[in-house]
Amino acid sequence: MELKRSTIAKLLAAAFVFNLVVMAGGAWLAYQEAPPIPEDVVGPDGETVMTGTDIREGKKAFQRDGLMNHGSILGNGAYYGADYTADTLDLKVEHMREFYARDRYGSEYGVLDSAEQAAVGDVVQSDLDEGYEGGAIQYSAAEVYAHEQTKEEYVERYHEGDHARGVPANMIDDETEARQFADFALWTAWFSHTDRPAGDHSYTNDWPYQPAAGNDATAAAMTWSVVAMVLLVGGAGAGIWLYKSVELPEPSAEGISVPDPGDVSVFPSQRAALRFIPVAAGLFLAQVLLGGLLAHFYIERAGFFGIEEIFGVHILQLLPFALAKTWHIDLGILWIAATWLGAGLFLPPLLTGHEPKRQSTFVNGLLGAVVVVTVGGMAGIWLGAQGYLDGALWWLIGNEGLEYLEVGKVWQVGLLVGFLTWAALSIRGLKPMLDREPVYGLAHMILYAGGSIALLFTAGFLFTPETNIAVTEFWRWWVVHMWVEGAFEFFIVAIIGLTLVSMNLLTRRSAEKAVMLQALLVMSTGVIGVSHHYWWIGMPDLWVPIGSVFSTLELIPLVFILYEALGQYRAMAGAGETFPYKLPFMFIVASGVWNFVGAGVLGFFINLPLINYYEHGTYLTVGHAHAAMFGAFGFLALGMVTYMLRIAIRPERWDGSWLRGAFWLWNVGLALMVFVSVLPVGFLQLEAIFTGSYDAGRSLAFYNRPIVQNLFWARLPGDTMIIAGTALYAADLVRKRFVLRSTADDPDVDDMAVAEGVLSDD
Repeated sequence: MELKRSTIAKLLAAAFVFNLVVMAGGAWLAYQEAPPIPEDVVGPDGETVMTGTDIREGKKAFQRDGLMNHGSILGNGAYYGADYTADTLDLKVEHMREFYARDRYGSEYGVLDSAEQAAVGDVVQSDLDEGYEGGAIQYSAAEVYAHEQTKEEYVERYHEGDHARGVPANMIDDETEARQFADFALWTAWFSHTDRPAGDHSYTNDWPYQPAAGNDATAAAMTWSVVAMVLLVGGAGAGIWLYKSVELPEPSAEGISVPDPGDVSVFPSQRAALRFIPVAAGLFLAQVLLGGLLAHFYIERAGFFGIEEIFGVHILQLLPFALAKTWHIDLGILWIAATWLGAGLFLPPLLTGHEPKRQSTFVNGLLGAVVVVTVGGMAGIWLGAQGYLDGALWWLIGNEGLEYLEVGKVWQVGLLVGFLTWAALSIRGLKPMLDREPVYGLAHMILYAGGSIALLFTAGFLFTPETNIAVTEFWRWWVVHMWVEGAFEFFIVAIIGLTLVSMNLLTRRSAEKAVMLQALLVMSTGVIGVSHHYWWIGMPDLWVPIGSVFSTLELIPLVFILYEALGQYRAMAGAGETFPYKLPFMFIVASGVWNFVGAGVLGFFINLPLINYYEHGTYLTVGHAHAAMFGAFGFLALGMVTYMLRIAIRPERWDGSWLRGAFWLWNVGLALMVFVSVLPVGFLQLEAIFTGSYDAGRSLAFYNRPIVQNLFWARLPGDTMIIAGTALYAADLVRKRFVLRSTADDPDVDDMAVAEGVLSDD
């Protein structure tokens, strides 16, 4: 069947409106159904245990001191430390057992016989099963005791420090703030075991798994997992049928005049756009070096290959895990984003043969702004986490402390302004295309994709440190998930479409249809698919069926992208030895394959509700994240770099051997890291959780098991190959800097071989 571009455009607009309506309704519901922050929590004699102010101040300490990048809350964050929700729930159960054992039997719980332990367990679970109907939270005497004992342990751990757990001394500077952080964590434990009013499960749908507290997978998680399996088979089949049914010409080099890089003029703005590449490479190298340190922290919690014994200084105190991970995540986002910004500004002259006045000056200005925001943001994270910023400054210019949104709000504004500036410069450069094509044309698609990234980023401004953690997480996932599963996927297909057109491998009309169809599928599934992150964070349970359905349907656009990658591989393989763009194609094809493996296969597996209930916040998520983020988005960015360099380097001086070597080091290294180390650890965690509790799978005892430690060591070859590939890539950029072609002052479109067919009315 043949779908017209105008028809797909109308469907895309309808999908956008539908997504907006559903998620707007979800936002309203988030505020209505979020777990309550009580004014007071009181004991049986009316004594105050904690207040709503303590909980809110504890959330501030949690963010300010970077605890989300050491451990996690409600399963979200870093996996190095404990999950604070599961940990405090486990400690609460443990101390309540001790209270009742001494109160009823005058002995320690561990020495009671099985019948006595069962009796104690029943009364503990009965205490925790009590619902909540508003007003002050009423604690039993056992809960008061457990609460105070847990607070003391958190003061010892997070204020005084615990190197065995990888916690530096004074991670939380003030003892009072450490107690308030414990109050905040214990509040999340409270709403994880307390049933919603008139409900039969807790605010978190009985997550985390802790049988002693009465928390187990709900019937909805089981039922909708079965539904998702059915949808998987049907969705994959539908995706293949749709791909085969819709007439989408595949790229082909046969009978087409593929422009030689030497025939393409280079504009001053393109030379300026190339300057994004070494900056991004420096960020990339810093990121992978930090990644190697983070991986080793799981083996030596306070050291690095014994250097602390030589110098007498623990690297944990100099560069805590939380700070290193914060930088690692942010640098990953920044180097990919900077590369894409450069590619987005390099392509317009390639497609139009047009350069606006002073475009290169503005591009250089944008690069300078990116550098300022990057340096300021990274410095602010350190200053905020170290307690050098008072008052509201810690989250305005310091460390906001939420995973993927760590930098302060001022720097986030700078990033948003950068996106908007990039869009304005892209409009200037693409104006000849924009003037000639319809609103669903390729140039418009690029701007829509970039605009989506900027629009979704604004969700990060809809909360403050005072906001309920459930509502905070609702908005945070708008940015994180909708970027990755929505706007970034949209950007990927649009960039690839433009690149294929610039190589004359596809006509503009064919590329527009392919991009719009894939964008339709991405936007129809990936936006509402964010709801699978809402299952265990205190949002209502209606998200379980919605998240199950849309998460499963996210596979369909990934099937399309995989087929596109295979088609691109065939075009590359059949192009012959003279085809000049084989190396960029290798990266683009690898991006499609890793996208399918990381986001598709691993993403589907961990997002089955029943699996996710036990897996949420384990090393299985680490495998999915690395394969999807670096494998899909990183390789696409590197492919665009290779394409830009192929055009910008003097043809007689082109040498792709170092880039090809880096390509294989990255691919083999990523495969070793994910499949030899990370996923096996994740499956062992899953087993530990199945047979114990969620906290058991995230405990220090689990990480210290010999087999787990051996698997952490097994990550070393893969990490080393990734670091070596990045170093080789950075070195290659340095040597290529000296063989760049001269720029043409004012080339005419007739001289631009690559622009052939782009401005025509095909």
